[in-house]
Amino acid sequence: MASDLYALLDVDRSASADELKRSYRKLAQQLHPDRNPGDAAAEARFKEVSQAYEILSDPDRRAHYDQFGSDVGEGGGFGGGSVQDIFDMFFGGMGGGGTRRRGPQGGQDSEVAISLTLFEAAFGVTRNIELTLPKACPDCQGSGCAEGSGPSRCGDCDGAGEVRRVRNSILGQMITTQACTRCSGMGQVIDKPCGSCRGSGLTQQNQTLSVDIPSGVEDGSVMRVNGQGAAGPRGGPSGTLYVRIRVAADERFERHEDDLHTEQTISFAQAVLGTSIEVPTLEDPIKVEVVPGSVHGTVIRIRDAGVPHLRSRGRGRGDLYVHLAIDVPSEIDGDSERLLRELAAHRGENVHDSGSLLSRLRGKAK
Repeated sequence: MASDLYALLDVDRSASADELKRSYRKLAQQLHPDRNPGDAAAEARFKEVSQAYEILSDPDRRAHYDQFGSDVGEGGGFGGGSVQDIFDMFFGGMGGGGTRRRGPQGGQDSEVAISLTLFEAAFGVTRNIELTLPKACPDCQGSGCAEGSGPSRCGDCDGAGEVRRVRNSILGQMITTQACTRCSGMGQVIDKPCGSCRGSGLTQQNQTLSVDIPSGVEDGSVMRVNGQGAAGPRGGPSGTLYVRIRVAADERFERHEDDLHTEQTISFAQAVLGTSIEVPTLEDPIKVEVVPGSVHGTVIRIRDAGVPHLRSRGRGRGDLYVHLAIDVPSEIDGDSERLLRELAAHRGENVHDSGSLLSRLRGKAK
């Protein structure tokens, strides 16, 4: 903030209270944020001018400033409340600002969680969900009024749902609006409330909602169902129901987006010589060829055997990846050992002698 408060207000140090007021009013109108949208410099200047006027319009604080060149003292800095009052006038809503919505307000949003299997998440499913939510009172059909009666116009706001207040300030006449406290902004009051809902128009009700889960949803997905949340009071629109999806783990597969991964174990001989293995899918098992010489960690890709793409309507699926794991037995019988040693000798491979292996196997058997 500039050190010379008089310069901020564009007046001489001998300016009278009326001159201060006139100059401040002129500057405040020029620098008002509504007249300078998005101009941070103008907004900052507006605050400085307002603070300067707060000090100089107070005789005691002005005298302190004239003598010591600052306003540090009783009240500390720019306290005192008058600047806040000015900000309230500008930012709290003058005439023409956002008008409050008249009539019944909307109901609250609600959330429910459901669990699916991987198959259900992949191909979609229809689920019935049990809910207990505020819904329109069946006795008054949501009006909140006793039978044979109806709401009447609120006398405090004359049916407008809001009350306008006028107050005078140094910048002129300011008009503020706020929701009518008597009718809660609805513009109507209930003289004879319904005995079942006590005038709210709502009662807690159990209902069964059928929800169609699309194919391809993932764990943690959230579905938005408009108009199925809590009903609004006295006929107000219902909120939104959010359905959170939980997909249970499947011991056969690991899912990565729309692709599936599975591990299949084969023997050493099958890896070397090749074989055909049966692999599970989301639907029926299929035969997969393992080429001779496959190593541990070999991945076989099966196209279009994964999860359907979300809302693809059958057009496109992820892939299934089969990861091969070679089983190395921890124990073998004598014939198997003999054959392996013959193979090692044939290939010129160095292995432990027979005694060390057989002694370990006998030790495990004891």
